[in-house]
Order: sequence, then structure tokens, then C-alpha cells
Amino acid sequence: MTRNKGKRLNQYLGDYVVFDLETTGVRPSVDQIVEISAIRVRGHQVVEEYSTLVNPKIHIPAAATAVNHITDQMVKDAPKLAEALGGFLQFVSNDILVGHNIHSFDLKFIYDGAERLFGQEVENNYIDTLFMARQCLPQLSHHRLSDVAAYFHISTAGAHRALADCVMNQKCYEELGKIQDKKQQAEPEVLCPKCGAQMVKRSSIYGQFYGCSDFPRCRGIRNI
Repeated sequence: MTRNKGKRLNQYLGDYVVFDLETTGVRPSVDQIVEISAIRVRGHQVVEEYSTLVNPKIHIPAAATAVNHITDQMVKDAPKLAEALGGFLQFVSNDILVGHNIHSFDLKFIYDGAERLFGQEVENNYIDTLFMARQCLPQLSHHRLSDVAAYFHISTAGAHRALADCVMNQKCYEELGKIQDKKQQAEPEVLCPKCGAQMVKRSSIYGQFYGCSDFPRCRGIRNI
């Protein structure tokens, strides 16, 4: 079944919602969310936040606790996913979502949970700062959120707790956006003729070309 999902954008915006999840593992089909956090930004300033632990109704593996420091005891009296995810979806409304590696990870948990619990599709457009970081900071050998934060001298205190990662990523997004704006002023933005998303330069054995930033969902190309 094909889901109606939002487009992955590559823009520097002033209004958006940053979000982050902590989970029991990396497989949306079997693992569960244990924390959801989000911060609303208006005019580049944080104005509101949403954060809750989630009772996953399963044991949190030691490997997950070692990363996020969330234990079974901490989530014992926390809301179940239906309440926590429902509150999150109400909080984000139709805002554009921002997060790090959400294209491959966090959004899969959100999509699965919303469909399973509410029969609902989440169609918010989104910006993945992992892709932005790779484009704006090609000199870095790794582009984890902590790597990007360290580059901008942003504190990583509390990393791997959802709200702390939201705060960290919001600051990183603002810095990445400034770099992106400078690059776009030097080289005007090219939009995909198929879906309207931003196109990025790619290389093949035949030379450089423009490819859609929403690949592989959109395979639009354009000659340079």
C-alpha cells in the first residue's frame, strides 16, 4: 500500500516544528517509541514545546537504555502511544517538520503509529537536516547530529534524549540554513520539473546533472 507522505524539502524556513524520537530499537515493525519531543519555531525563535515519555508496553532493551538512558521504571506511568502520538500530531498540525535522519528513521515510526492507531496518514512536508548537513558541510567525515553540533560549537549536553536533541537540532538547522542561503545566492535554486522539490547536482559516468532531492520517490532530472 502506497502512503500519501509529505515531500522532503531542502529549505531554510522561519516557521517549522523540530521533532525527535527515542525508541526501543531501529525497526519500526517491531520496536516501539519511548519518548516524543517537539519544539515549535516561529520567526526562527522557539515559542512552544511538546515532550512526553511513552510507555511502550514492552521491556526496553539494555542496548537502547545505554543510548538514551530511558528505563522501564521511567516509563511505567507514562502515557501509552495512542495518547502520546495523538498529542504530538495535534501539536504539529500542518507545520513543516524538521529533524535529523527523520527520512530514514523517525518518520517511519510516526507513519506506522498514525496508521495503526488512528487510520491516519501524516502528510506534512519535512526537512531532514542530515541531507542539509551533507550538502552544506561536505568537509565533515561524519554528519551525525553531534558532529554537526560540534562543528557549530553547539552544546551536545543531554544528547539522545528527545527534547535535548530537538533543541540541538533547531540550532544546527538555523546555522545550516545560513550556509545554504549563501550558496543559493551564489547559485540560484533549481526546482524539479516533476514535483517542484529542489534539485541538487549529481554525477554519473556521463558527467554532472541535476537530480531531484526527493529521490528515490521522485526521479526527476535536468541537464546542467
